[in-house]
Amino acid sequence: MALGPEHPGRVRGVGAGISPRQFFNLPRPQRVKFADQLKESVRIVLQEETKKMEARTKQLVEAEREHLLSQLSHLIPNFDPSMLKPKTSPMNPMSDKASCSGADVRSLHLEDDTAINGEQQEQTKSGALDNQDEEKREENKDEQKMGETIDEGKKEEEKENKDEGKEEDTNVEEKKEEKQDEEKHDEEGDEVLDYSNVEVPSSLQSLCGYVETTLKPQGKIMTFNIEKEVFGADRSTFVLHEDITQFAGMEEIGATVVAVYMRCLYDLLREANMCSMVGFIDPAQVSANAGSLTDRSRIVASRLQKTDGEQIFMMPYNPGRHWVLLIVRAKRETVYFLDPLPGNRVVDEEGKNIVNSALKIYNSHIGRPGRKAPIWKTLPGTPKQPSSVECGYYVMRFMRDIIMDPSLEFEKKFAKGKDQAPYPQAAIDEVRKEWAEFVCLQMD
Repeated sequence: MALGPEHPGRVRGVGAGISPRQFFNLPRPQRVKFADQLKESVRIVLQEETKKMEARTKQLVEAEREHLLSQLSHLIPNFDPSMLKPKTSPMNPMSDKASCSGADVRSLHLEDDTAINGEQQEQTKSGALDNQDEEKREENKDEQKMGETIDEGKKEEEKENKDEGKEEDTNVEEKKEEKQDEEKHDEEGDEVLDYSNVEVPSSLQSLCGYVETTLKPQGKIMTFNIEKEVFGADRSTFVLHEDITQFAGMEEIGATVVAVYMRCLYDLLREANMCSMVGFIDPAQVSANAGSLTDRSRIVASRLQKTDGEQIFMMPYNPGRHWVLLIVRAKRETVYFLDPLPGNRVVDEEGKNIVNSALKIYNSHIGRPGRKAPIWKTLPGTPKQPSSVECGYYVMRFMRDIIMDPSLEFEKKFAKGKDQAPYPQAAIDEVRKEWAEFVCLQMD
């Protein structure tokens, strides 16, 4: 009674002229068009229908499969359904081979590719229904034209038989020109050396014998457990018999072989009390086709966060069919680039972005502003490979040479301006011998 009569559109106890929307700050109700509501409802109905159709097709496929298996079990005694599954050989994510024959650098844009593929799939789905009716009409037209094309084809065959003699002469000349071009291309490119006469170390010979007597006949693989101290996390990998035979024949090698040798070098660091001076980054997790740039940068950053003072990290990197070595010194924000190929080589942009992003993450982790851009130094004084398949062996030898010098003065050693001569074969065989001796420890 004290407040007086009720007035619509006002807030009681506030005052005249104040509406509920003004006092409570309520949003205005949005009007939705009837056409939009209809489209949304149709879309929901279509989604439900497609889900029902997919469920029905799955049920039909499963029913047909069960019926087929039951018939086979009646016809074939002791029938095993697993016989229908294809046999697959084990694939090693670290065993991609690399050579410098192509020397191409592949950059990954997985997110963009998946987005583009998704748009293409939507477009093809929307146009598939319209194309079905057009295909039926075109089939009827094609049947009418078949008779006409058969008669025309007979006439063309007669003409072709007459012209075959002329074409044969021109084809012979074209083949001669192609052979001449191939010979010129081979002369201009790098020569591929013949390693058939290369002496195989005794440890590698015994390992090859183990391949022929055990691995290949029994279909076995050699498994390696790499400790957390090597790459920052426990991981396991395996060596196939193809890896061993190709390594013995001085062929191109993959990330598995390089990673196993890095595990071997870790024993040398431990014996020399240099584990706090040198660290390793897993080449299989940072090279091309190992994931997105963000993921690879985080892997490198996680290793750099465990640095101690002037510790350096060796990072064998494969941008695509070629091995190079990157040495990261996080405290100085400096990266060294060692390339076994001759000439004025430049750093791959993808690898550069990975390391630069990792250094930014490292600086933020330690609370340091850091430089605008890290310092990249190319060391041109490294020995150069003679052909197109030794890049992996040379990177392994680079790491060994750096570790064997306790002063870690690799910058002075490889800083010469001129291209150096190749490693002698004895230096490469020393690396192969150490790798084979370490692998032989895993033999049954």
